[in-house]
Amino acid sequence: IKMASFEDDIDVPDPSLMNVVEQDSLKWIFVGGKGGVGKTTTSCCLSIQLAKKRNKVLIVSTDPAHNLSDAFCQKFGRDPMLVDGFDNLYVMEIDANADMDKIQGEMSAAAGDDEQSVLQSLMGDLTSSIPGIDEAMSFSELMKQVQTMDYDTIVFDTAPTGHTLRLLSFPTIMEKALGKIMDLKDKFGGMLSSMSGLMGGGAGTGPNGESPTDMMLGKLEETREIINKVNTMFQDPTVTTFVCVCIPEFLSIFETERLVQELSKFGIDSHNVVINQVLFPEKDAEELAEWFEEEKGKLSKEAREICSKMMARKKMQDKYIGQCFDLYGDDFHIVLQPLLDHEVRGVEKLTDFSETLVNPVDLEVD
Repeated sequence: IKMASFEDDIDVPDPSLMNVVEQDSLKWIFVGGKGGVGKTTTSCCLSIQLAKKRNKVLIVSTDPAHNLSDAFCQKFGRDPMLVDGFDNLYVMEIDANADMDKIQGEMSAAAGDDEQSVLQSLMGDLTSSIPGIDEAMSFSELMKQVQTMDYDTIVFDTAPTGHTLRLLSFPTIMEKALGKIMDLKDKFGGMLSSMSGLMGGGAGTGPNGESPTDMMLGKLEETREIINKVNTMFQDPTVTTFVCVCIPEFLSIFETERLVQELSKFGIDSHNVVINQVLFPEKDAEELAEWFEEEKGKLSKEAREICSKMMARKKMQDKYIGQCFDLYGDDFHIVLQPLLDHEVRGVEKLTDFSETLVNPVDLEVD
């Protein structure tokens, strides 16, 4: 497939993320994909462009292996911090484990000393029996926090695809958790009350006299309400969109297709795909091959080997880019980001690279 053919149809969506930048109504923008495809770089670059059009922009890292500090060459933490060189771009990196410890600490503090072990045991049983409940509760704490902030747009630099898909299933996880607690309450409620009486805890241990089970149930109900409210916003395409990031290789394209299907199933808007690490996106593999045939006689053996490997990689990339356009070209904005000869780290390089997201390379071949 010739690179020039990608833009032959005038109805093909513009190959840039300008549509995201110019959609003022967007409140939540998720950037996700397979591990190692450049999600963090894309998140940072997109946020830099958004900061040109919005009053206040926040980037949130939900990936346990935080990379935003490395990308901006600046240390960030749990609270929003202004990026050096900007007056309206902020970053925060959250830690699900720390958030879960905080939740447990708050609940334990509200309980009496004698009931803390019961509460901690309940929390431990819950997190081990329902995978993802810790992330769900952490996410609800995050969303409760960011909803009170005055940011125009929040960009989520997400964990690899598996974690992201679990994030979308949080409402289901919360229903399971509440069901599990209700079962425990029905089965062991009397026993827990007896234990409380024996330990001198009285009728209840919470600030309003609740039992540990009721305190847990109340926290989960609060979490469920937040997540269901957020989930409704996530399904509104005027408020939320998901930018898929990949590289032109089989596994990454395959993972992107799985992500797009899952997003569709959850009713979340997605109409942008960023393909990173593209070799000479403005050139066509066939024309490069013709040039190589003409010139290779003038090259040393080592130079020929290097060029041959580059040509093989370019041909492979073009095949998968072609497949990507076949899959999404009619409905998605597909952005080709060039492979650079340097790392994109620091505000200056991120700002320069961010321009290619909104001013794409010309795919026309003369």
